[in-house]
Amino acid sequence: MQVREPVKRLPTVDPMAKKSWAEMSTVQRAGVVVGGVIELAATAVTLCDLSRRPASQVRGPKVLWVAACAVQPFGPMAYWMYGRNAG
Repeated sequence: MQVREPVKRLPTVDPMAKKSWAEMSTVQRAGVVVGGVIELAATAVTLCDLSRRPASQVRGPKVLWVAACAVQPFGPMAYWMYGRNAG
């Protein structure tokens, strides 16, 4: 009786696998930094507007919009699209 050797498979590469900072290219690192700066700026501008705007000009409780700002990047975008009320 002949024994068959197991089939050797090549390792697969997961395209969605997370890379460490050291594994990223310079362009990828720059993209991460620019994206982070944009998210931070959008959140800061949103929170400033929310703190200065009267509650009568905000749809829903202001405290919920502050909490929504923690959901990046959708919270700040949702506030600008739906949370502001012209009054």
